[in-house]
Amino acid sequence: MDSNILLLVTGAAALILGLIAGKFIFSKNTQRKVEEAELQSQNIIKEAELRAETIRKEKELEAKEKFVQLKSAHDKEVNERNRKINDAENRIRQKEQSINQKETNLEKQIKENDAIKDNLNRQIDLVNIKRTELEKHQEEHIRRLEKIAGLSADEAKSQLVESLKNEAQTQALALQQEIIDDAKQKANKEARKIIIQTIQRTAAEQAIENSITVFNLESDEIKGQIIGREGRNIRAIEAATGVDLIVDDTPEAILLSSFDPLRREIARLSLQRLVADGRIHPARIEEVVEKTRKQIEEQVMEIGERTVIELGIHGLHKELVRMVGRMRFRSSYGQNLLMHSRETANLCATMAAELGLNPKLAKRAGLLHDIGKVPDEESELSHALLGAKLAEKYGENPAVVNAIAAHHDEVEMQYVISPIVQACDAISGARPGARREIMQQYLQRIKDLENLAMSYTGVEKAYAIQAGRELRVIVEADKVTDGDSEKLSFEIAQKIQTEMTFPGQIKVTVIREKRTVNVAR
Repeated sequence: MDSNILLLVTGAAALILGLIAGKFIFSKNTQRKVEEAELQSQNIIKEAELRAETIRKEKELEAKEKFVQLKSAHDKEVNERNRKINDAENRIRQKEQSINQKETNLEKQIKENDAIKDNLNRQIDLVNIKRTELEKHQEEHIRRLEKIAGLSADEAKSQLVESLKNEAQTQALALQQEIIDDAKQKANKEARKIIIQTIQRTAAEQAIENSITVFNLESDEIKGQIIGREGRNIRAIEAATGVDLIVDDTPEAILLSSFDPLRREIARLSLQRLVADGRIHPARIEEVVEKTRKQIEEQVMEIGERTVIELGIHGLHKELVRMVGRMRFRSSYGQNLLMHSRETANLCATMAAELGLNPKLAKRAGLLHDIGKVPDEESELSHALLGAKLAEKYGENPAVVNAIAAHHDEVEMQYVISPIVQACDAISGARPGARREIMQQYLQRIKDLENLAMSYTGVEKAYAIQAGRELRVIVEADKVTDGDSEKLSFEIAQKIQTEMTFPGQIKVTVIREKRTVNVAR
């Protein structure tokens, strides 16, 4: 029992001593860490002070350097201003010297002029004296003549003037008639000479547009793809372009038939793209035809720009340039309209140069004289008046406007180039092989046929195909029902029968198609 108590006491004493020793050691470690932290903080402060001092010195150096740069720039600017001031002062001194010199020369010239004036006054006085003496002698001479002739000076003068007047009138009348006869003879001879020289110096193309285009194929197998199942592809092409496709036994070729060269060109390029691509179906056909139409519009602009550049015509409005390009796909009595206008322009320039007029203005009027034949919208005006209206709208010279309006004698000619344009238009159209009257009448009949169908409400497109023996009318499905389609076909056929003259018979086909399109994304 005593030993256990002793052990407990000894253990408690050892625990207390351990706690005291641990506390002492902990306090020592804590004090050491505090001292180390203080020492570290002092080092950080010293380092920060050194860094701050370094930054301060760097900033001072940068400020001094910036000051030196600014001072240098300021000195340079001051020197430049001083130099300019010195130059200005030198110029002012030179001007002052020049003015002083001119003033001296002017004073000298004034003195010389005064001397010349005095000398001239003396000479004038001498002339007046001589004139007075001469008048006295002349009066004395006249009195002596009057005494000898028995007539006064006024009476003699009147008789002489009357005699000379009668003689001059007789000679003038004879000379006037002689001049008029000679001028007429020379004018007719010169006019024929100018026209012949103009025609000889202008090269003209003899090729004439027709209403057929041949589309060549690599093989006859492609014909089946173009026709499609039950002919759906060929019907889609005809409906989209308004061109009649003739697929016959002609090897490796398809005929494109239409009165409109622009439609034939769109159909030809579309077929070319479709054959090259290989995907030929109605949806693809419509897509390609639409792209081709846009391409043709760009091509029309390029043709117009190239034409005005080749002719040397500048400052033409873009809309007029586009109309010039559209002439490439139009014909006038079988003669290509662009070739006719270019030919007329060159003839006008040559004839105007021979007559000493402005050849550039005449060439401009010659090129634009038929732009009234290619407008986008229909008009009740004649092509000459419509062309003049368009030219005036787009800021053309009044002489050009009058030449366009007057080349068919619909308005009075007010400028010299107007009869030149009229004559050159006649020369271009009247040369052998230039025009075909029958072809133009046929094309006009085809256009009238399409316009008749387009006059009905709900008609979207109308195409005359099969050389005018068939009229295909495409209507809007939302506006025209199936029953209305039958009625519309009958009405159009009746109107054609009563209002138009045509050989054979015309088949009227009304097409109504409802399409529903959605896009899955």
